[in-house]
Amino acid sequence: MNLILENISKHINLTLQEQELFLSKTETHHFKAKTILLNAGEVCKTSYFVNSGLLRSFNINDNIVEHVLSFACSGWWISDMYSLLSQKPGNLFIQVLEDAEIVVLSKENQEILFQEIPKLERFFRILTENSLVAYQERLMDNLSLSADERFEKFCSKHHDLIQKVPQKQIASYLGVTPEFFSKMKSKLLRK
Repeated sequence: MNLILENISKHINLTLQEQELFLSKTETHHFKAKTILLNAGEVCKTSYFVNSGLLRSFNINDNIVEHVLSFACSGWWISDMYSLLSQKPGNLFIQVLEDAEIVVLSKENQEILFQEIPKLERFFRILTENSLVAYQERLMDNLSLSADERFEKFCSKHHDLIQKVPQKQIASYLGVTPEFFSKMKSKLLRK
């Protein structure tokens, strides 16, 4: 079965006809590493589902410091939720970190699918709720856990990303400098 259909089937059941309609409203593209799919300041008009490869969303502040918000590997969705939902310019970049095959679903086609297959609204509501829970948990971790504890939690939840993602991007995700991250990682490996 198609990976995106497997992802959907975790939450709702689509008939074969509904699956075909869903797939007809998506496009699959291959992107090279370092490709920017969305620039800060643009209105996000798509959601991306990762068939293979790795993506990240990030922001660059006024001091030209990158802040990684999220990563997305095979089987994950990624978008600038603020911009996608509000249709206002966002502040996130979405970048391909390693060559990727991405399923692209435009907001326009998503709205059509909501009309044609109402249960897809439930699916995307569940995705949005799960995203909200994950972001709240991350915010609470950033407020209450030490950098070491945040790194240990990241390693346990996303051990597959440790070898794929550059250390400076993991450091940014954790909210520490690359130098501090290097020391923290060395200390953890000595344990």
